Amino acid sequence: MSVQSVSISSSHTFSKPPVSAITLVTNRGVQGDCHFGETVQHQSRLHIKPAPTNLRQVHLIPIETLEKIDQAAGKVVAGSLGENITTRGLDLVHLSRGTELHFKTTTSNQVAAVVVLTGLRNPCPQIDKFQTGLKERFVVRDAQRNIIGRLAGVMGVVKQGGIVTPGMKIVVVKPAVEEKLEVV
Repeated sequence: MSVQSVSISSSHTFSKPPVSAITLVTNRGVQGDCHFGETVQHQSRLHIKPAPTNLRQVHLIPIETLEKIDQAAGKVVAGSLGENITTRGLDLVHLSRGTELHFKTTTSNQVAAVVVLTGLRNPCPQIDKFQTGLKERFVVRDAQRNIIGRLAGVMGVVKQGGIVTPGMKIVVVKPAVEEKLEVV
């Protein structure tokens, strides 16, 4: 389990360009990212008063999901969906709420940063603006067409700040009580 890519954007664009490193700040998110802050920064939620706590400080998605979607849709790469951290070898959407992801340096094996999972990212209509028909590829439906799963990644908050770079190891620390991730 490792970090495949990291991405950031200071403006509310849909995709975020990959960079060599991101800095996570405790209780705030990714320094310099448009979603940085203790309260919600997503444009669709800025009207809520008082502003709710930002449970969407960091967006993570597995590269395997993007690769699978890319085979069918094309042009979906790390950063395409606005995620900050693209992982490899980690089934994020099936982890529990409260799971901690410890990002470890490869040289010293020290924990460089910790993100706590808060919920699932709901595939939003902006995905279809990026690529027509793509949103539907990020939902799982049953025979009656009810949504029973979401594949657009997970959201989290920063418990311990630090620098995250591609190639870092990720160690999963499960919570004492497991709760299914819900949309945040």
